[in-house]
Amino acid sequence: MKNNRYFLLMTFLLIAVFAIAGCSDKSSGEKGSSDAPAELTYATTTDAAGLSPIDTNDSVSSNVTYQIYETLFTQNPETMEIEPLLAESYETPDDNTWVIKLREGITFHDGTPFNAKAVKYTFEQIKDPERAAPRASLLAPIESIEVKDEYTVVLKTKEPYGPMLAALSHTNAAIVSPTADKEGDINKNPVGTGPFVFEEWVEGDHITLKRNEDYWRDPAKLEKVTYKVVPETSTAISMLETGEVQFIDALPSDQLPRIESIKGVEVQKTPGTRVSYLGFNMEKAPFNELKFRQAVAYGVNQKAYVKQLNGLGTYNESIIGPKVFGYNEAAKDEGYPYDQEKAKKMIEENGYGGENITLLVANRDNYMKMAEIVQSQLTEIGLNVEIETMEWATFLETARKGDYQMTFLGWANSTADGSELLYPNLHSDNIGSSNFSRYSNDAFDKLVEASRSTVDQDARKEKLNEANSMAIKDAPWIVMEHGSVTAAYDKSVNGLVVDPTGKWSLYNVSRK
Repeated sequence: MKNNRYFLLMTFLLIAVFAIAGCSDKSSGEKGSSDAPAELTYATTTDAAGLSPIDTNDSVSSNVTYQIYETLFTQNPETMEIEPLLAESYETPDDNTWVIKLREGITFHDGTPFNAKAVKYTFEQIKDPERAAPRASLLAPIESIEVKDEYTVVLKTKEPYGPMLAALSHTNAAIVSPTADKEGDINKNPVGTGPFVFEEWVEGDHITLKRNEDYWRDPAKLEKVTYKVVPETSTAISMLETGEVQFIDALPSDQLPRIESIKGVEVQKTPGTRVSYLGFNMEKAPFNELKFRQAVAYGVNQKAYVKQLNGLGTYNESIIGPKVFGYNEAAKDEGYPYDQEKAKKMIEENGYGGENITLLVANRDNYMKMAEIVQSQLTEIGLNVEIETMEWATFLETARKGDYQMTFLGWANSTADGSELLYPNLHSDNIGSSNFSRYSNDAFDKLVEASRSTVDQDARKEKLNEANSMAIKDAPWIVMEHGSVTAAYDKSVNGLVVDPTGKWSLYNVSRK
């Protein structure tokens, strides 16, 4: 009996031990399963042109640099209000002076200090004509950059600059490590203050970032981010479906039904600030002739293109879109509506019949779709049209030099400010950099300058509306559509917010 009780007791103890061990294993297993996967892979159809915010100006590159570098100010992705980031505060003792107090104790990824000298260096590089930064226009009104003390920088402008804070929140105004820029090539080996650190770039294949463990705020939740180059959109969607990638954006409209049908994938769609356009090279004949541009404008049916977007774009003749500061609804009808017969008549009357035209197109789905539709429409009004395609970085270099006749481009408008749409894209100051159409109009230039040189926001709106109307009638651009911001991601991805400008930060993103 005693032995039986001993046996039963030992049996009970063994069962208890195994139960506890089992609970312990289960507990650790649950902990492991609830730990967020620390990696995220994003698929991009084209590779970055470079990784320096000073030397690039395209959305593909910005998607990467936005995680590595930081700006003095930032836009709240939900409210679009401008808030301090690397800056702590600012004051304007007069309309031409901006005193910016910087956060202390921040270091660049190379261990060098972030301070007023770094800000001064970065801004002077952006403004340096020899460096030819494509977004030098952001800081063009700044006359001097002074280091007041280690953490205070003073910006003085020639005249009041209304969009100053918007300009300082732009990805291309991000602060770079002076040491890294002087001693190396930050276009290949970027060094910023952001939540992610550059690890490697295998051109044409992938870019890898890792978490900045010494970040001045709490470290990011993701340990590793991979930008995978997947030239075919359909392949990228298949990879999203199988889990090889967890995030894609700029969704092609014709693939939207397929993407929305994938189980375990969320889709974001919101009206955005982006404008896409057909641009003329204003320094080449007959593209520099208003009657030719008008004929083409009458011959292009943008609604036929927008109809294929499955709700991801809207038709509006205004260059400044509804989500951009300075938009006036009256401008939406000020362009040249589709009128094929009128277009044919103008072509014939002005001797443009049979004109040979090459549409230069980047190998991106939306531009290719625009080109195919416009090629067909312009052929119908009596023009001979061919399409020439180029890889993204090569296309940008070619178009910037003006080595084309007509092309398609877009502007994300990262500041959501009309002055920072019209000035970089259409002001004569920026021919050879961001003014791809090489448009030059003194009256237009003066209106845009006036929209930038006042802090009276109502006055700015008036000048922007006048300038916008003038450019619509001059037709250096034919607006193809105002786009929506889109993204598709695996349901394991949490905290991803794509703002109306199309920007997204991975800092607050995690995976469950």
